Amino acid sequence: MIFRQITHDDLGCASYLIGDEKAGIAAVVDPRFEIDEYLDLARYMGVSIDHVFETHNHADHVSGHGRLAVATGATIHVHRLADPAYAHQPFDDGDEFQLGGLTVRAIHTPGHRPEHTAFALIDTKRSDQPWAVLTGDTLFVNDVARPDLAIEKAEGARGIFHSLKDKLLVLPPEVEVWPGHLGGSMCGGPGMDMKVSSTIGYERRANPTLQIEDEQQFVDEALAKLGPQPPNFQAIVELNRGPLLTEGVQLLPLTPRQIELKRSEGALVVDVRTDLQFDEAHIPGAICAPMHRAGFGSKLAWLADREQEIVLIGRDDQDGHEAGKLALAVGIRKLGGYLHGGMTSWRQEKRPTNTIPRVAVEDLEDHRTAFPDLQILDVRDQSEYDAGHIPGSTLTTWHDITSWPEDLAPELPVAVICGSGQRAATAASLVVRHGGHDVVHVVDGGVPKWGRLGNDLETTTRTSKA
Repeated sequence: MIFRQITHDDLGCASYLIGDEKAGIAAVVDPRFEIDEYLDLARYMGVSIDHVFETHNHADHVSGHGRLAVATGATIHVHRLADPAYAHQPFDDGDEFQLGGLTVRAIHTPGHRPEHTAFALIDTKRSDQPWAVLTGDTLFVNDVARPDLAIEKAEGARGIFHSLKDKLLVLPPEVEVWPGHLGGSMCGGPGMDMKVSSTIGYERRANPTLQIEDEQQFVDEALAKLGPQPPNFQAIVELNRGPLLTEGVQLLPLTPRQIELKRSEGALVVDVRTDLQFDEAHIPGAICAPMHRAGFGSKLAWLADREQEIVLIGRDDQDGHEAGKLALAVGIRKLGGYLHGGMTSWRQEKRPTNTIPRVAVEDLEDHRTAFPDLQILDVRDQSEYDAGHIPGSTLTTWHDITSWPEDLAPELPVAVICGSGQRAATAASLVVRHGGHDVVHVVDGGVPKWGRLGNDLETTTRTSKA
């Protein structure tokens, strides 16, 4: 039997190649947009990809089902409630598909989305009982899915509660759990683990959300830990439901002069190098979005207007190509190109650059003493800020900096801080982009480290709305 998990580390997504090597037949479950790895594996194993199974219409990444169907002739299978606008074979709860000695059984698990379906895997040569379940976006390792990306969030949470209790947790304890996402995905909560798999029995015992037996308590806790909805999730769903998307985008190499021209015409300049390289020298008006850390695609989806052209700045041409692939994965397709030769070519032509000073978190207090008017901008999420923040700091979550932060005085210096320094890198570039002229990026840690160094932190108590 064939079973391979393929992860998209930037998005925290997991897809699967399953099948029967002796029968020469395989299927891909929840394919990512870049399909080369599936094709390479199938060729290596001598099997034909005849089926594509989707657990649901994805909201966080563009599916590769269209590209696989064109490349292999595979049939796309999705629950009939998905109602896509492409040729497919719909299935219902309990339907089974034979891939040689492997049986794939559909288990309808609504909640995350109405059409959501898990797939139980049965190795019929060994047993008539499932040995694994591909849980998609219902059950994760140490967490469960968010309920607010398709329907009213309380209704979604109730659906997930019953899908877990009535459909998945009734499976034998030894059944392996292989989720559709790993830690870092926006489709789950803060408890999602980086582990690639678990078992039904272990999750029953150790997943704190699964210990909740009362439905209303489950709903209340699910809604309480929800983060903000990504801005482009509906657009991604429509791409995945719509006519098959089979082509990428040609990414053109651009000279510094062409970059300057596109910038003057309104293109968004996104610098994908490390935050240190960005702070040392960057194109004026560029946004810092380091590509070599997980979550670049999701971050770009927050920053980019899908109707605005984007040009990419990397260390070299390879950076430009890789960043383009990650942008396509989250449905950002209006890509104007990348800086040929990387930032070096810009510097060689002696074109203007900006810098952002850096201050280590352990030196922030001395910096504040030297600059008594220093404003501290905390760019973490509201829940992080409420749990502990630097006295006198103001909050604007990094992805909400779409203009000059209203609580800051533009004539005074600003220090931008987060939890580790990474979000602050992007936020500092946004503050500068919106008019900041005396901005420092707090690095080598953030607010939690500030507290561990013995400095005071304030908390905020909020009353929940009825």
